[in-house]
Amino acid sequence: MKYDIIVVGSGPGGYVAAIRASQLGKNVAIVEKAELGGICLNWGCIPTKALLKSAQVFEYLKHSADYGITAADPKVDFEGVVKRSRAVATGMSKGVEFLMKKNKVTVIRGTAKLAAGKKVEVDNEGKKETHEADHIILATGARSRELPGVKQDGKKIIGYREAMVLPQQPKSMVVIGSGAIGMEFAYFYNAIGTKITVVEFMPRILPVEDEEVSKLMEKEYKKAGMEIMVDSAVESVDTSGKGCKVNIKTKSGNVTVECDIVLSAAGIVTNLENLGLETLGVKTDKGKVVVDDYYKTNVPGIYAIGDIVHGPALAHVASAEGIICVEAIAGQHPHPLNYNNIPGCTYCHPEIASVGYTEAQAKEKGYEIKVGKFPFSASGKASAGGHKVGFVKVIFDAKYGEWLGCHMVGEGVTDMVAEVVVARNLETTGHEIIKSVHPHPTMSEAIMEAVAQAYGECIHL
Repeated sequence: MKYDIIVVGSGPGGYVAAIRASQLGKNVAIVEKAELGGICLNWGCIPTKALLKSAQVFEYLKHSADYGITAADPKVDFEGVVKRSRAVATGMSKGVEFLMKKNKVTVIRGTAKLAAGKKVEVDNEGKKETHEADHIILATGARSRELPGVKQDGKKIIGYREAMVLPQQPKSMVVIGSGAIGMEFAYFYNAIGTKITVVEFMPRILPVEDEEVSKLMEKEYKKAGMEIMVDSAVESVDTSGKGCKVNIKTKSGNVTVECDIVLSAAGIVTNLENLGLETLGVKTDKGKVVVDDYYKTNVPGIYAIGDIVHGPALAHVASAEGIICVEAIAGQHPHPLNYNNIPGCTYCHPEIASVGYTEAQAKEKGYEIKVGKFPFSASGKASAGGHKVGFVKVIFDAKYGEWLGCHMVGEGVTDMVAEVVVARNLETTGHEIIKSVHPHPTMSEAIMEAVAQAYGECIHL
């Protein structure tokens, strides 16, 4: 078949690109070897949030007396928790299937490989077809990265995928890496009663976040019973016995931690193998496809978006890149993506959300800054809800008033950060935020209060 656009991969980059292309009048096909929706919908963002919700409900039940309610001896049905998570993922994948039909996007099942002449060869369990398109968009995503000496076997040493569907709840787990994936699983398993040890190579957990966020989260996790080991690295894992013996190098020497399961959550690696990139001469650099501001590769008619290009490996980034890519193909003249205004969210409890520069980064860039911080302990809504842990921190350029960054930790902050993203996109000043009336009582008031604090106008501190 001949199409205007063929998209390879149906994750949040691929399926969104396909739908937008169809809206713009293009004849579109999407190639997928597994479930529609990719890793995000099936094995990433969505099912993990379902697991985290179950953990949060369990924590509510354990602390129900704090709210004047008696709930005697709640227990975790681990199989039921996993079953609910998978049902949520299946429902979302079916939703993408519906969207493909609604937008008249042809779904081609199988594994894709680029061929000369703007062709895509698709192998569906031995049945091979060749399709042609004027434009081919690669959106093949990434997978869990394997560390040297910590080879994943899918049973005792696992990645995020296996962590979602373990047959039974482990009594103990070592989590390697304290980024978003590591900390979300650490929170989930710790909340339902698994003994957790987190091993982080960097000097602090959540190393990409503002330092104050990292410090608060380490304090909260230790209070919740987690063992946190920073400046440490897993050198090897002995799986010959019933469980795992984890050899960890620390500043003060090597230690051995025994556990049932090791979760390797130390980053991702792109899915570029066997795509035919070398055959066509598509340029790559350090495991990423090299593209311009509109996701064109060096080979005419070939584009790449999402985790396989340089930039944050986040679902919403992939979606934005896919839309920009197809709008440029359709002659819409979209603006390039501003990668300094991408929100990052971690859905543990308390939640973390951030956008723009950290305080340290702003200083490194040479800005003279104004910093405001408002704790949720001073928020009426947080007190009423029993969620007083956390804060909103804002950073402004003292000279011109540019909103340089915002960092939040607390209940529901992943739903609040969009205000900051929009405000920064509109080049809003701090005074405009202060004078924009925020509803009371809400958690979102803390943004206004933090900004007011930066300018010496905070009422409630």
